[in-house]
Amino acid sequence: MFVLELLFVAAVLAGVGMWSVPAALVLGGVLGVLAVERAQAGRKGATR
Repeated sequence: MFVLELLFVAAVLAGVGMWSVPAALVLGGVLGVLAVERAQAGRKGATR
């Protein structure tokens, strides 16, 4: 599942990058923050 999610996000970022590079950079940053938050939430012993 992780690989499919990664490929989907990469394809979306590439498509947005063809349209607007700054928008792709902003979207990549937001998705990166969400990925880190998701990974930390899935870890055992994560504090909130």
